[in-house]
Amino acid sequence: MPRGKLENIGIPSLDEDAFVSDKKKAEDHAEKIVEIPIHKIVDFPNHPFQVRNDEEMKELIDSVGKSGVISPAIVRPKEDGSYEMIAGHRRKYACLQNGLKTIPCITRNLSDEEAVMIMVDTNLRQRQTILPSEKAFAYKMKLDAMKRQPGRPAKINSRPVGTDILGERSDELLSKQVSDSARQIQRYIRLTYLIEPLLKLVDEGQIAMRPAVELSYLEPHSQQRVLEEMEINVCSPSHDQTIRMRKAQEERKLTDEVISVIMQEEKPNQIEKIRLSSQRISRFFAPRTPVREMENEIVKALEIYQRYKKRQREKNER
Repeated sequence: MPRGKLENIGIPSLDEDAFVSDKKKAEDHAEKIVEIPIHKIVDFPNHPFQVRNDEEMKELIDSVGKSGVISPAIVRPKEDGSYEMIAGHRRKYACLQNGLKTIPCITRNLSDEEAVMIMVDTNLRQRQTILPSEKAFAYKMKLDAMKRQPGRPAKINSRPVGTDILGERSDELLSKQVSDSARQIQRYIRLTYLIEPLLKLVDEGQIAMRPAVELSYLEPHSQQRVLEEMEINVCSPSHDQTIRMRKAQEERKLTDEVISVIMQEEKPNQIEKIRLSSQRISRFFAPRTPVREMENEIVKALEIYQRYKKRQREKNER
């Protein structure tokens, strides 16, 4: 072999070795999308977000039927060989409605805290409509998870929601990640102390946020009494009324009679309402139909009936 000339004898250079090694590492760490049987996926425990069969869901069902699941779900493996859904409950439902047996998923080994934070973040980011109750329990779950993260000092981990995490309040840290202020996050979390029927009325828009927060400080028995007075008087409490009820409870003066007197007050801006028995109209609607949706359907039906009567009058006048 001539001096000064090297032949290529098939030995890779150090640069080539490094390139191949880095490429293999990247491939090993890349998240793979796999088809997992839907029957092997269980829902996230205490999942705060509802899977509603609303217009958004109908659009998703149509989309999955035409194009399949575009964005894979995220799951984590369980010891029994099944999987826990982290993100993708609505997509799973849409797949079932289309008769699909599997769903594309990304599998991740996650701690409980990591799973909660991904579940909350993906739902807050992807859902168009989020109910107050959903935000309430989601924010509470995420703040609790943030405080339990590995590496946090034990003393910090034991602190309640809103206290410092590494020099910054947990609710302030969360407010930088979502569209609500730290104060608003605190208000949402207070809703988790409402009895379920009152929380449902908040979701339906029949009780405003500020009054709902004040009601959350009342004992469950008193909250139930407020609910009964709302049904009797066909009204919702104002912010001022709920403040007075909360103050009366703090002074140990809140009784059923006091709640009744406060709730029967006539508010200046109160509009006279028509009361319909739910028993009379429930047969026309699907179970658990929101009151506001019932109201809209009734108005539509009356408008159709009104047009029919007008046509009948015009026909008789000919």
